[in-house]
Amino acid sequence: MSKVIDQKKQVVTEIADKLRESQSTILVDYRGLDVAEVTELRSQLREANVEFKVYKNTMTRRAVEETELTELNDVLVGPTAIAFCNDDVIAPAKVLNNFAKDHEALEIKGGVIEGKVASLEQIKELANLPNYEGLLSMLLSVLQAPVRNFAYATKAVAEQKEEQGA
Repeated sequence: MSKVIDQKKQVVTEIADKLRESQSTILVDYRGLDVAEVTELRSQLREANVEFKVYKNTMTRRAVEETELTELNDVLVGPTAIAFCNDDVIAPAKVLNNFAKDHEALEIKGGVIEGKVASLEQIKELANLPNYEGLLSMLLSVLQAPVRNFAYATKAVAEQKEEQGA
C-alpha cells in the first residue's frame, strides 16, 4: 500500500514543480473531443513547445494546495487536462484558444500566468496578443518610424530646393 502512496506523492510533487516552473499553465475541459481532435491538439501544442497532460483532480488539488494556488480548486471539476509551458507565456493560451474556436467541445477553465491565478478573460486577452516575433517586429517598426520620417522630410526638402533652383 505504501508503494501506491509513494507513487501518488511523486505525481503531486511533479504537478507542483510544473506549476512553479512554468511561465503559463492553462486548464481545459476536453470532454466531447474525439481521439483525432485530441491528437491534433496535442501535436499543435507539441509544436509550440507546450506539455499537455491529464492528471487526476485529487492529485492536482493537492499540488495546488502545496503551491498555494487554491483558487484553482473551483475549476478542478470533471475531466481536466493541463498545458504547461516554461518558455513562452502566450503559446499555450494562443494554441488552446484558437483550437477552442474551431472545436466547441474544448473549454478553457482557467490557469496560472507567471505564478498568479488568471481568470478566463485574462487568458483570452493573452491569447490575442501577438507572439514574441510579432511583438519584436512591432517594436522595430516603432523604432524605425522617426528615422523613416526624417528621411522623408530631408528628401522632400531636397526636392523642393531642386525645384526652386531650376
